Amino acid sequence: MVQQYAQTLSRQFARILTVLLCLGLIPVAAVFTAAIKARGGDGPKYVFSGGPLESGEIHQGAEPNWEFVKDVSTLEMQLVEPPLSRRVWVAEYDGKLYVWSGYMGTTVGRLWKKWPVQAERNNLAVIRVDGIRYERQLNRIKSGEILDGLSQIIRAKYPSQMSREAVEAGEVWVFELSARD
Repeated sequence: MVQQYAQTLSRQFARILTVLLCLGLIPVAAVFTAAIKARGGDGPKYVFSGGPLESGEIHQGAEPNWEFVKDVSTLEMQLVEPPLSRRVWVAEYDGKLYVWSGYMGTTVGRLWKKWPVQAERNNLAVIRVDGIRYERQLNRIKSGEILDGLSQIIRAKYPSQMSREAVEAGEVWVFELSARD
């Protein structure tokens, strides 16, 4: 009798566990599907990387006055190789445009954020701000006094701990987005 009761409980527990596992897979499958779907689209979707930036006119002419990005929280950035896009924080300092990536001194950060390493290999990119695309070149900044002022601008705009010391230690990678040569 006790053995039958234990077997019945065991089967019920297995069924409940199976149902819970299936229910748990639903959001995982939904997130995975959304991430895959975003890769085929024109630009990133929410927190997911997207396909190449295809829509929007390409800026022609003189270098723009980048002060307007003070009111822009993120821009869309696509590396030419690989042609994937993502949303990144942006800052303007001294008339120039900058993006950065934290956590680069950690294993998790290096696995999570591949674009900075890819940008060092091939520094050509396209950014899109307010529907206009700009062809850019990413130039990594590893040290210098400019990092003091840029860090202040970034910390005032975002919840970031960026500092000159963090950049020089390799914890944060900073790129200037300059016009292509």
